[in-house]
Formats: sequence, C-alpha cells, structure tokens
Amino acid sequence: MRKDYMKAEDSQGGDETTFIENYWTEVWNRQGGPKGEIDKIPTKDEYKVIKPFMDQLPKGARILDGGCGLGDWTAFFTQQGYDCVGLDLSRETVAKLHTIFPDVTFKAGDIRHTEFEDNSFDAYFSWGVFEHFEEGMRPCIDEAYRVLKPGGRLFISVPYDNLRHALRAAGDWTERKAAQRHNRRFYQWRLTKGELRDELSAGGFDVDKVATIHKRQGVLRSLHHEFKLNYSWFVTRGASLVLAPVLPGGLMAHMILAVAQKPLEG
Repeated sequence: MRKDYMKAEDSQGGDETTFIENYWTEVWNRQGGPKGEIDKIPTKDEYKVIKPFMDQLPKGARILDGGCGLGDWTAFFTQQGYDCVGLDLSRETVAKLHTIFPDVTFKAGDIRHTEFEDNSFDAYFSWGVFEHFEEGMRPCIDEAYRVLKPGGRLFISVPYDNLRHALRAAGDWTERKAAQRHNRRFYQWRLTKGELRDELSAGGFDVDKVATIHKRQGVLRSLHHEFKLNYSWFVTRGASLVLAPVLPGGLMAHMILAVAQKPLEG
C-alpha cells in the first residue's frame, strides 16, 4: 500500500474526520453540488462490474451507499426498487440531497461507525472512500462486515497502485522526500489488486473479483502529469479516447473495484 499526500495548506487543518468532511464539501460545492444525474449511472464502469451481482438481489433488498457524495447512486438504486440508504460525512451535502431527492433516504454519518444494526443490509457499495483514513482500511471493512447480513455483498473501489505509479515512485526521489516534509498531509492509500484482496480477506470476506476500472481517467492523468497536457485540451481528451482501449489496465487503470461476500456462516 502506498500513501498519497497533499499540501498541508490545501487541507484546511483540523483532525482527520473534520478535514475529510470539509474537503469533500468544498469539492462538491465547486462542482455545483448535487444535480440528480442518475441517468449516467448505467454507463459507469462500476455499474458494469456489479450489475450481474445486483441482479441476484430481490427488489426491495436493503443497500448501503457508504460515502454517497452527490447521491446519484443512492437515488438510482432507490429508483430501481431497492431500499437504498446514502451515508456521508458531509452534513451540508446531505442537507442538500434531502432537497434534490426528497423521496430518497440520506443520513449524515461516518462509515467507520455507522450506527446501523448488525446484519441489516443485503449489499453495501462504496466508491473511492475507504482509502481516505490514515489508520488504514480495516475500520471501514470491519464495519461493513458488521452491518452486512450473512451472504451480503460488498462492492468497493479504491485508487490503483498501477505499474505506472510503481515505476514513477521507484525513480522519483523528489516525491519521496516531499512525503516526509511537515507541510504535507495524508490524502489517501493506493493499493495493488493483491493488497485489496488481502485487506478484504483479513476482514473476513470471501473475495469474488478484483477488476481494474477507469482506464481512460488513468490515461488522462498520465498525459497531464508526465506530459504536462491540460485535462481540458482537445488533444488531451482525444488522445485519451484513442489510447485507453489499447493500453493495459495494469499500466493505466485509475481505480480497482472488488466484489466480496460475507460468508453465510462465520
């Protein structure tokens, strides 16, 4: 597992939980807040991976969206007939979600301490959230295990420590020195496929699948960081469209997604 850092002056200070709440509230506000773009969900990489497993759940199955952010996934699965609950640290964002999606259930809370009852969900998904706690992913995994029913499914995505990142880190002494400075703050963990599988297995889950996703996003980031091309330039976006289908996921994928199951007996 590899740590990613951010500049301390960009982190707004405070303890980790306060930082995460304030940071992501600001990010989502810059993006314009919740917009209700649920029609885009079926086109996303995450949905294509989890759909065969979701189709095995009965309508009305209870699902937790851990770190729901702008709420589109929670609203989508509610629309599909599931009893879906969105949970997020950002109280400001959750308040806005109640207005945008009045018929969808959202709660403000910490995915490490959800306050839901044991064995109360049939499925749990969380996109790019478990990695943001410096103590590691285990508190998030342990809580997911607790709230899932026996046989319940867990779907999570985390940043991928792909070959590009590994090669870059091996030769980038400047970045390694920067990570040791006092003006840096922890931002996230980055994992290999094997590390994610091991974390989930150590938490008691049976891991069915670990897949690479968001390869085009990884190509865009490479063009920006290695070749200094602006994300919004036509040439950058055009090159990513051409390169993403032909470059291997192990080199360029931005995220990995795991499908796991709480054993029926444990």
